[in-house]
Amino acid sequence: MVEIHVERTIAAPVEKVFDWLADPHALTAAPLVLRAGYTKDSSPPGPGAVREVVALGTWFREQITAFDRPHSYTYLILRSFPPFNHEGGTLTFTPAGNGTHVDWLTTYTHPARAGGNLLAAVTRPLLRSSFLAILAACAKTLEG
Repeated sequence: MVEIHVERTIAAPVEKVFDWLADPHALTAAPLVLRAGYTKDSSPPGPGAVREVVALGTWFREQITAFDRPHSYTYLILRSFPPFNHEGGTLTFTPAGNGTHVDWLTTYTHPARAGGNLLAAVTRPLLRSSFLAILAACAKTLEG
């Protein structure tokens, strides 16, 4: 099982940080992501909303499963290439002094037929660096 956990404190109000990171277009801050957004048939932002992410060599269809603005939101990969057995990902936002502490946690495996642990050895560092790049872009944008 792969667990990715990244954190960052961003010098901006919790509502602004939450809104920036909850917008699927924020995912394009990751270097390999080509496009991201809500699907055409998605419900509005919140529980049940479906977003799609297309990146070099991969794509994801994710559903927002919990949405508690500005405290946290949780998502689950429904379909992807390569395949993921996703247990979910959660972003938690906590006021910290004059800013916001963001805690991002996701857990998954890859099926053996897709490469299992060998594929995980590739996806873990790529996803971790992508999450960090997204948080860095949020900080750069909001800290101005």
